[in-house]
Amino acid sequence: MPKVMCLAIPMRIASIEGDEAEAEVGGVVRRVSIALTPEAKVGEYVLLHTGYAIGVIDEAEAKETLKLLEEIASFSEIS
Repeated sequence: MPKVMCLAIPMRIASIEGDEAEAEVGGVVRRVSIALTPEAKVGEYVLLHTGYAIGVIDEAEAKETLKLLEEIASFSEIS
């Protein structure tokens, strides 16, 4: 059976309205569902996968993940 990998991107919650939030990363703002993470608060980072916040993570982990994603993207620019 093939293995499947999913990618979740850390985004910072800018505002919350009901079970939706505006989340931001790198100047990009998206409306996302926080139905799976009702504990998320404004200013916190969540892992976003296909429009859904699937987990709350601390700021240090979010920033490290974003740094690694930027490094990966820079490799594609080289080739």
